[in-house]
Order: sequence, then C-alpha cells, then structure tokens
Amino acid sequence: MALTESNMLPLGTQAPSFNLPDTVSGRNLNLADVTGEHGTVIMFLCNHCPYVIHVNDELVRIAAEYQAKGLGFVAISSNDVENYPMDSPEKMTEHAKAVGYNFPYLYDETQDVAKAYDAACTPDLYVFDGAQNLYYRGRLDGSRPGNDSPLTGADLRQALNDMLAGEPIPSKQYPSAGCNIKWK
Repeated sequence: MALTESNMLPLGTQAPSFNLPDTVSGRNLNLADVTGEHGTVIMFLCNHCPYVIHVNDELVRIAAEYQAKGLGFVAISSNDVENYPMDSPEKMTEHAKAVGYNFPYLYDETQDVAKAYDAACTPDLYVFDGAQNLYYRGRLDGSRPGNDSPLTGADLRQALNDMLAGEPIPSKQYPSAGCNIKWK
C-alpha cells in the first residue's frame, strides 16, 4: 500500500464526459445522468484500498446529506481487474451493496475516464459546480488509517457548503491521498 497523492487537476476545469456501466443498476450512465442540480461529486474509489475502506461510511453519510441539497454523487473504479480481481465489476456490485453505497458505482475498464480526470489515487475526490466547472479536488479530511485523526469529512463538507453558498473557489486545497490507481 504505497501512499499516493492526487494530481490536483486545475480548478475551473470542465468535467470530462463519460459513459460507463453502473455495477449497481446494470445500466450505462453518463455525466448528465449523475449530475445534480447544484453540482456533482465524482469519486475515484475501489474495493480493496485500505484508505477507501477507512472513509466509506463517511462518504455514504455525506452523499445522503448533500444529495438532499441537490448534489449528484458517483463513484468510479478504474483499477486493472486482471491483476486486481477483487476490483472486478462483480465484486464492485457486492461491495456497493455491503457498504451501502447510495450512489452509482461505475466501472472504467479502459481507464480512459481516470486519465481524463488525471486521477491518481483512491480515494480521489472532485467537486464540480452546477456549470460542471471544477470547484474542489482533494481530500475528505486529514484522517488516514492508523493516524488517530478523527474521520469527519470536514474538508469536503466545507467545500460543498461554500459552493452551495456561492462562495468563490477556495484557494487552499489539500490533495487526497491513498493507494495508487492500478494501471494496466
């Protein structure tokens, strides 16, 4: 488990489009299908990463809270399933149900979507405003497995609250950190 930080896609970047299979519903979904009225949170996750496992419950809580405020949420797994079969679409379906994901969990087989977002790690979080411009990219909070820092989602919550309040893009943003995406 090598700690990898996110690449910090430039703020203001337009959300790259995608059309990927949802391992929960069995349907293909595109960006417009998951976009919320006031913005969209796109999360690069996977099943086996200890950093994702550490934050799963908080991600589900935040999604439930902010979906009610008009934000869309979606998770994408882009890992190489030949070398990491625990991240296969079938296992993604099982994982989403077991963890209680209240958002689609998409499979990026070609890894093209991860590349378009310049995703580097899991979890890697992106918040796009209602016009689909990047408002925030970075960490959930300072908690990591074993560092005894409480899991609060404070950084993501602050960004979501500021965006919903019409505040300017925050200049201070911390990269996310976790396992590297398993590239083919």
